[in-house]
Order: sequence, then C-alpha cells, then structure tokens
Amino acid sequence: MAFYIVLGILAVILILAGIILIRTANFKPKDTISLLTEEEEFDKERAVENLRELVMCKTVSRYDHGDEDEKEFEKLIGKLPGLYPRVFDTCSLTKFPDRGLLFRWEGKSHGDPSVMMAHYDVVPVNEADWEKPPFAGIIENGVLWGRGTLDTKITFNGVLTCADHLIGQGFVPEHDIYFAFSGGEEVNGMGAVHIVDYFEKNGITPALVVDEGGAVVKDVFPGVSAPCGLIGIAEKGLLDVQYRTKSAGGHASAPKPHTPVGILADVCCKVENHPFKAHLTKPVAEMFDTLGRHSSFLYRMIFSNLWCFSGLLDSICKKGGGELNALMRTTVAFTQMKGSDASNVIPPEASMVSNIRLNPEDTIESALSYLRERAANPDVEITKIRGMNPSPISETNCPAWDKVAGAVASTWKGCLVSPYLMVQCSDSRHYGKISNHVYRFSAMDLTAEERGTIHGNNERVRLETIHRAVEFYIRLMRQC
Repeated sequence: MAFYIVLGILAVILILAGIILIRTANFKPKDTISLLTEEEEFDKERAVENLRELVMCKTVSRYDHGDEDEKEFEKLIGKLPGLYPRVFDTCSLTKFPDRGLLFRWEGKSHGDPSVMMAHYDVVPVNEADWEKPPFAGIIENGVLWGRGTLDTKITFNGVLTCADHLIGQGFVPEHDIYFAFSGGEEVNGMGAVHIVDYFEKNGITPALVVDEGGAVVKDVFPGVSAPCGLIGIAEKGLLDVQYRTKSAGGHASAPKPHTPVGILADVCCKVENHPFKAHLTKPVAEMFDTLGRHSSFLYRMIFSNLWCFSGLLDSICKKGGGELNALMRTTVAFTQMKGSDASNVIPPEASMVSNIRLNPEDTIESALSYLRERAANPDVEITKIRGMNPSPISETNCPAWDKVAGAVASTWKGCLVSPYLMVQCSDSRHYGKISNHVYRFSAMDLTAEERGTIHGNNERVRLETIHRAVEFYIRLMRQC
C-alpha cells in the first residue's frame, strides 16, 4: 500500500512539474506595439534654453506659504509668453487660485479632449551640498544642472515646446488639448483640484490624461536587462500616522520596565515584523504579465505560475523590501521619533511618526485598524495626521493607452512598455473622478544615479533627455 501511495505522490509531482514547465514555455512576449516611424525636426537648442530659463526661477513651494517667494513664481509665469510665443498666440490661458494654469488648444472638435500635466514648483534645496548652484542654469558636458530639471520642469517645457513647434507647423489637433499646470504639487496644493473642479463643472471629460510618473529605466524588474518604459495606471495612497503614549515621567535612574520610548519601539518592531498583506492588483498583475515574459527562465517560471509560487514571491518581497515589495503591499516607514529633551529624564510623553503608502486594496481606515491590531497596546494612541486613499485604476486595453504606449515605444526604441503601480503621489490622482484614462509617465530615460537626484542633491538632466521629452509629446499630441 505504501508503495502505491509513494507512486501516486510522484505522479502528482510529475504532473505538477509538467504543468509548470508547459506554462513557462508558453509564457512568451506579447505582440509588439506599433511604432510611429515618422521623424520630425524641431529646434533642440531652443528646447534646452527654454528649460534653462525655467530652472533659473526659484519656484520653491513650502507648506508654510509665508516662506515662499511669490515673485519667483510670477517671474516664471511672466517668462512664458517669450519662451512659447505661438502657444500664447493660439491657446487661451485661464489662471486658477493656488497657481493653477490651464491652457486650451482648440482642436477640430471639442469632445474627447486630452490633458497634458506638469508642475512648475520644486522642493527646497541645501545649496551648500550641491556641486553646482541649483538655480544658475549651468550647462556643462552635455548636462543641465538645477532643481526641477527632472521634477518636473522638463515635462512642463516638453509640453509647451512641443505645442509651440506643432503650431508653427500648422498642425491642428483632432480634439481639444489642455495643458494643466500646478505651482504647488510638492505641497499637495489645490491648483490641480481647482482645474479638475472646472472640468467637472463644465462637463469636460478627458479621453486622455498624462502626468508625471514612471520613466524609461533599467534594472528595475527581476531578470529583465532591457530598458523598461513604465506607465503608471494608478498610484498608491498616502497616510502619515502618529503613535503617542504618556507616562508620569521621572528621573531616569529608577525607570519602570518600559519607558514611553521603549513602548513605542516595541510597537515599531511589531509593525515592521508583520507587514501588510500582499495584494496582486491590476497594475502589478499586468506588469508581471508584460515584463515577466521577457525575464530569465527562473523568473518566467515564477511569474507564469503565481498560482503556485505566490508565497515564494511574497517571501522574496518581504525579505528584500524595496521597489518590488512596494508594488505588492502597503508599506510602512517609521521616520520620526520624539521623547525627552534630556538624556536623564523619562519623558512624560513620547511620539513617533510613520509614512505609509497604501496599496489599492487598502484604505486609510483599514490601515489604521491593522496598525492598532498589530500594536495591541491600548496605551498607545494611533491617529491619522494626513492622508489620501489610493487612486482609481485606469484602463489599458483602450485607444488612450495605445496612444501613450505607442509614443513611448517610438521615442525610446527597444524599450519594453508596461503598466505599473506608481508608489509616489501626483496631481493626477484628482483626475480619477472624471476620467479612467489617467496615465503617469515622465518623458525621460533615467539612470539609477539620476533618479537618486530627484528631491536630492545635484539634480540634473542630460541635454539629449530634454530633446527626447519634446519628441515624446510631438508623437503623443499628433495622435490627439
């Protein structure tokens, strides 16, 4: 009897292995995207000079508006008619509160318009840590240095330089195109909200929205060596949480078994050691299905048989953390802790803060409930500081996606275009209530080093990257 049981188990294992190998063998790359082969010349030197002029404006946004220099924002806006004269001759401009700018380029028809987005505010800098002055617009060795070159004055310039060029060529879009810009995105400003409210009030439903997001990058997906053009079809939510506990305080020479700081440290460890549950959402599933087909044999086996290897993938994500893990689950990063002002005094109160990025399957309320459950300590008060739920998920099997994907593949030939889940936040999240065709793609190819300068020191962009951004928008707008 034992022999037949063993034989049966071996048969099941062989059948299972056969199914896995067959699915792996059939997990081949899908049909390639149709490329737009037409090349178009434009004034590349002017594109660079325009961006340089924008970078030289110190449009630093801050949560305390009293610390902002409004004159720098006004200076940038004042430069625009000179930098993009045909846009101002042809398009209407409506200004909204909180530095919202909305250009309308009328097409042959007014239905199914497209919206091209960017923000022109930038994050603060510590100038002493930069190799080059961050607002001097220095160009050396084929590189333009400056805060905002990547985030996101390059796309702001790419949109307007493209439109200025196409207008000069006599091009008229089939449908209206709007250029929607915000001067407060970095501080969750209301400029984009006012523009969306305007669209909603006037019954304007965008057929296509493109904002910052993914880029053309390498070495970001396991087993794939080719560059990947990642287009975000959703973005994670954001939640800042405070954890607070109180005590009677006292002298540190006679402490109780657990001080307020120790209690919070225990909660921190409990949360970190029990990550949120993984969810294979639509953006991530489509990314695995697209890029996984180009991966190495081992990873193709995993991604083509997630019904069998989802546990293994989850373990890899938990152990390694990083970008792949962030795609799979809600992440928690503890970033701040405060206790006593003196080393020999037990604090009467201690607090810490975590920054949480919500998976599309989670919400603010479900995340808070999970944290309280894991903390399992009624003496620790867990409250929301600020937050926003994840965005809706946009379609991919549709003409709007095809336009963006085609423009990416045609501009960066040889890259693998794929949907993905954006783990940061952008102004485009506000458009989810009026369109299910919202795509997040920063028109750049970036090295790991260049990505590290976004919000960091020595932000800079290659001049050829500036050119590519304009080329992308030319190919995109010609389809609108």
